[in-house]
Amino acid sequence: MSAAEEVLDVVNREDRVVGQAPRGEVYARGLLHRCAFVQARDAQGRIFVHRRTASKLVFPSHYDMFVGGVLGAGESYEQAALREAEEELGVRGLEQPTPLFKFLYEGPGGAWWSYVHEVRCELPVAPQASEVDWHTYLTREELDRRVEDGTWAWVPDGLEAYRRLRAHRESRL
Repeated sequence: MSAAEEVLDVVNREDRVVGQAPRGEVYARGLLHRCAFVQARDAQGRIFVHRRTASKLVFPSHYDMFVGGVLGAGESYEQAALREAEEELGVRGLEQPTPLFKFLYEGPGGAWWSYVHEVRCELPVAPQASEVDWHTYLTREELDRRVEDGTWAWVPDGLEAYRRLRAHRESRL
């Protein structure tokens, strides 16, 4: 089954399931669906950053500071966060990512409910070649410089999630 054929839950503006459709149709029709975002940090607290492959349906060859993806039909945010983190990082045995907050992303590429999580990954990563073209770990300061200098094309939903995550952390100080 191709990624475009994967069945997703379609949700409303209150994040309640109202139907199901193949991913390709969800994207083509701009239907609301769900995504899990996971910020992975190594033992030194650096953030996993990667460039998506050119074959991705949404935002090909863009950089991201989250791993994650769409929820399959009937899948919870928590299940998807762990599944996607392990798949994209190429590891097994991660702790369950910690859920932080949820928001409705509306911007380039469409609209979807986005649940932001975080996880510490001290395992050696071997990112999934079909998802990740290149990767590294950056300190928050290095990542902030990359975001601000505009030299890398960032996925817009990840950039929005990162800005909200920074605000979320600053509000807790």
